[in-house]
Order: sequence, then structure tokens, then C-alpha cells
Amino acid sequence: MRILVVGSGGREHALIWKLKAERPEAQIYAAPGNGGTKTLAESVPLKAEEIAGLADFAESREIDLTVVGPEAPLVAGIVDVFQQRGLTIFGPSAAAAELEGSKAFAKDLMKQAGVPTAAYQTVQSYDEAERVIRKRGAPVVVKASGLAAGKGSIVCRTIEDALDAARSMLIDRRFGNAGATVVIEDFLEGEELSLLFLTDGTVTLPLLPSQDHKPIGEGDTGPNTGGMGAYAPVSIADTKLVDRVTERIALPTVRALAKQERPFRGVLYCGLILVQGDPYVIEYNCRFGDPETQAILPLMGGSLLELFERVARGDSIAAARITWTERAAVCTVLASAGYPGSYDKGKVIRIPKRLGEDPDLILLHAGTRRDPERRLVTSGGRVLGVVGLGETVRAAAEKSRAAATDIKFEGKYFRKDIGYREIQREAPR
Repeated sequence: MRILVVGSGGREHALIWKLKAERPEAQIYAAPGNGGTKTLAESVPLKAEEIAGLADFAESREIDLTVVGPEAPLVAGIVDVFQQRGLTIFGPSAAAAELEGSKAFAKDLMKQAGVPTAAYQTVQSYDEAERVIRKRGAPVVVKASGLAAGKGSIVCRTIEDALDAARSMLIDRRFGNAGATVVIEDFLEGEELSLLFLTDGTVTLPLLPSQDHKPIGEGDTGPNTGGMGAYAPVSIADTKLVDRVTERIALPTVRALAKQERPFRGVLYCGLILVQGDPYVIEYNCRFGDPETQAILPLMGGSLLELFERVARGDSIAAARITWTERAAVCTVLASAGYPGSYDKGKVIRIPKRLGEDPDLILLHAGTRRDPERRLVTSGGRVLGVVGLGETVRAAAEKSRAAATDIKFEGKYFRKDIGYREIQREAPR
């Protein structure tokens, strides 16, 4: 079997790792991949946004299945192009992916479908934003409507902070066209949760709940990043809560999209906040989360590839079941100094050999590459995901953090508190 995985981050490495474990004999290609995927997949010198080139490659190599990791090519219509050429691909169409491509569209859809979310208003000029912010007061959340690599959502504790955020998007164009439309919504207080669903456009199959840590600083402080770490499972997300999210959020969302003739087939990511135990949607994504995927997939039993194939072929997953191990996983992200702002590249990475021999450790590369001397060096803001496995979140976190400490590169930064809420819940009372 020939599989093409589109993307270059830790999420894509995790997907390749899982698919290769399930089908060792498969020929997997990574476009473009990174310094770590090379041990499992053949690298293809095509970026995720080079849709026509990727379709040409899939056609020429007779690829059986293409799996798309990042959101940008999905929003740009890679699935539509592949399907028009008779190529099998896993992911939503451009029309369905607008759920992530436009926060304004997503909020309007939630309102129409009765999905619980924060009250909001959409604006397209700074003057309009100022009127809305002064009327709503603070705290408030200011969001760039378009794709902003996970950095376009700013929690503002004061009116002045909110005005600054709106100015940076609508006047300074900090996020380019992604900030041409801005969503201003009420701030909701509570614990966040990521719940992903595999869906065939009708049935929604929940994956294991996880929790992402987006802020750069420990204790969830500082500016948002693409994600500094994640863990699974999350004890507060019991079966009852998952069922409630399925019935009140996932299914109504999929049905509302189908009603608009935008059938969603792929992964529906529900970014949630629990307000006094009730789930509200913060955001939707149209693909696997990063770094949630790195924490979820190592705990998954059964075949992910089989589910991908069913959805990509347009078949039903109504009879599908996913099993999960009783263990826990914690992914700690190692970042370059300066991230999520500017950062240097080309720093040599040193990974002790023993870490690769530990069955309770998985090293998933993100911003890495090989330099002309074949040394592993940094090439991005988020460099590595260090996944520790254990019987509890505490044990998994200790494994992850110890390995994160042992890996060396100049300017390395990582949060030492990933999973801290769950660890506190695990503590003896």
C-alpha cells in the first residue's frame, strides 16, 4: 500500500508513526516531512500548499490514500482537487473546512445550529471594533477570523488591551488577510478541553479527550502559541460528558453543514471550555490537533488506517469502534528561544541514544531538518514533541520532562507543567 501524508509537523510525524506501526510493509511518503519522519517515510520536496504538485505526485506514484495534516491546504481545497482527479484522500472539502477557515462563519453556524458558544459580534473596521468593545466591556476575546497558526485568539483583560488587539489586526494587519474580519466574543471562565471526532458526514465517532496548553508560560500565562504540550486522558471528560458533547455539539454541527450542502468528512476538532461543567465551543478545527494528536494516538488501539479509508471512500463508520489503553500520555513541546515570536534556526540538536530505546518514550519531530553535514538541526518554532507514557498522567509527565531535559540544543525552552491540572486531581486527598 502507498500512503502520502501531507505536512511537516509533529502531528504528521505522529500520524506516520501510527500508520507505519499498523502497516509496516506500507510505502509511506511525507510531503515535505521533517528530520524525524525520514526514518519511517520517504520525503517528498513539496510543501503542503503545493496542491497541484501533490496531486501530480499522488497520480504518478499511484498513491492509495492521502492524509492531510495541516489546515491551510484543506481550506485551500486540496480534497476537492484530489477527488476531481479520482484520487482517494482523507479530509473535508474546502466548503466544509470553512468551519476553521472563518471563525465568523463558524460562529454563525453555531448560532443557527443551537450549539453552545460565547456571545459574539463580528466587525471589519477598527471604528466598529472600538464601539463593540467599549459597549461589551472586559474581559473579552478578540479573534482574527482567518487562519493565524493558533495565534490569532487574544484574551484581553482590559478594554485597552482589547482595543490594542483589534488595532493590531484591523489597522496594523498583524495577521494579514486573516485579520480583515474580527470576532469579538465574551470571555468564558473554565477549564479547556479538546475533543476530536472522526466523521463520515453523518456519524461522529469521538476520540480520547485531551487537554492542550497553548500559552507560552507555565501556569498558562503569556501569549498563545500553536501548543506547548498536551496530555490524555482527562478525568473530568467522562463518558457522560463525551456523550453530551456528541449530542449537543458534534452532531448538530455536522447536520448543519450537511444542510448547507457542505458534508464534513474527516476530523472535526471541538475546542471546548467547561463552564460550571457545561461544554461550550471556543473554536472548531477541520483536522487533527497539534499537539493533541501526539498524546492521543499512542493510546489508541485498533486501526486508524481502516477508519481513514472508510471515510475517504465515502463509506459509513457507524459500525466502527475504537479501543483505548488504560495508560496515560504527556507530550512536552521543546521550542526555540523567542517562539512564538521571531527565533533563530539551525541549532544543532543532541538526543541521547538511550531515549530512543525506551519503550515508554516517543520522540516526534516538528521543526527539525538535516543540515549539509547530516546533523539534526532546528528549523521551526516548535522543534520536538517528547511523549512520555505511564500508568498515570503524573508518571507520564515525569517521563516526558526527564527526556525533555536530556535533549539539548541552544535556546531550548519547554514548559515543565504540562498536565498540571490532572496531576493535581490525581494527588491523594
